[in-house]
Amino acid sequence: MSTSLDQAAIGSVVRVTGFAATEAQFRRKLLSLGVVPGAELTVCRVAPLGDPIQIQLKGRSVSLRKSEAAILQVEGI
Repeated sequence: MSTSLDQAAIGSVVRVTGFAATEAQFRRKLLSLGVVPGAELTVCRVAPLGDPIQIQLKGRSVSLRKSEAAILQVEGI
């Protein structure tokens, strides 16, 4: 079942299935970071107010705003 990254629990490992409708410029930013369909990532931490969200992706730590994470469609592994 597909959901958005901002809804994933801390410690969960998920696979990117796609993107919600968004600006092409922001989509390019995510693609350049390695956030591509099929990529596996781990939700490491979420700030106390829910923004930002830290993920682990290919050995790198990346922080995304909650609004950015909501664009990513993921499924649990």
